[in-house]
Amino acid sequence: MVQKYLFQQFFSKITSVPFRVVFWDGTTDNYGEGEPRFTLIFHEKVPFGNFVKQPSLAFGEAYMNRAIEIEGAIEDVIRAATSNRSMIWSETLTRLSKLSMRKQQENVQHHYDVGNDFYALWLDETMSYSCAYFRTPEDTLEQAQLQKIDHVLRKLQLKKGETLLDIGSGWGWLIIRAAQQYGVKATGITLSEEQFKKTRERIAELGLSGQVDVELMDYRDLAKTGRTFDKIASVGMFEHVGQDHYPEFMKSVQALLKEGGLMLLHTITHMKEEPGDPWILKYIFPGGYIPSLREVIHLLPEYDFHTMDVENLRMHYAMTLDRWAERFDQHEAKVREMYDEKFVRMWRLYLRSSAAFFRIGGLSIHQMLFSKGINNQLPLTRDYLYASASEEQK
Repeated sequence: MVQKYLFQQFFSKITSVPFRVVFWDGTTDNYGEGEPRFTLIFHEKVPFGNFVKQPSLAFGEAYMNRAIEIEGAIEDVIRAATSNRSMIWSETLTRLSKLSMRKQQENVQHHYDVGNDFYALWLDETMSYSCAYFRTPEDTLEQAQLQKIDHVLRKLQLKKGETLLDIGSGWGWLIIRAAQQYGVKATGITLSEEQFKKTRERIAELGLSGQVDVELMDYRDLAKTGRTFDKIASVGMFEHVGQDHYPEFMKSVQALLKEGGLMLLHTITHMKEEPGDPWILKYIFPGGYIPSLREVIHLLPEYDFHTMDVENLRMHYAMTLDRWAERFDQHEAKVREMYDEKFVRMWRLYLRSSAAFFRIGGLSIHQMLFSKGINNQLPLTRDYLYASASEEQK
């Protein structure tokens, strides 16, 4: 009875969204005003102390273990949680500890080396695992991912014969498309064994071995080689760098980028500097840290980087995650066969809750274009971005 009473007191403080709770003893309580938008069902008694210590972690684990079920939209659960943020996410969480180079590699492999077969079930044909770019809500996932890659490449204003580096190159489609569309010599680096192997296969299959290369390498090691590039892209990798390693990252980019060269940094951002979600850090992205936009912008002048363009793609990522979640649900039985029920529930919660956080929880994604030193040879307007897109649609 004490456990139930404590939960009742906890839930009574959440008033922004009406919801229902079915406790382990079969009793039901309603919270908030109006018709409940979702229902939490306790299949078993869950220690209240875990919720007090780290609510998001305790809830995530309880959902994964089927101790708690959700009836209704996960977005409504997130809406209820974010409106009571100071209670749900403790502000006393300590900053992430510093990560060694080896630890960063282990963290990347924890997520991306789950297996190419798993990601192939619900990603698009390009195997792009980052925010897509939707020109219309009706765009297919693959269409939107190709549009994202093209959007990045247009921003970099690539010219035939230039060299391009992709830091955190994933399954390689950006460097492949850059070579095919612009005639550049493209190099990708990744810490994921699975992504490295798949990218090499793709390069060989497409006959691009002399023009496109991928290396299993840390950006810091590459910076020590003395190699330089005309243009650099980094899409969805900066979240893995870790707050304490930002100066190292920027110093490495400074060494790798030619004078007057351009870099496109594409990263998830928070409104303010804050610790990561404990459940995400434990089960999805260990060692990750999402910066605020001002954190990144503040760093750039220290390395003679000049900000040229900043674009927010927040709703594009919400739509991307919706598509991923739908495709994941379509292949749920296969995922369960490959792994287990707990794994299925963990990824379902991750994809659905992430979409909700981009819509209503303060997450954004920004593309930042900057030059090393002053570059006076760039277009005066953004017309080159959208004129190219219009030509593609004809």
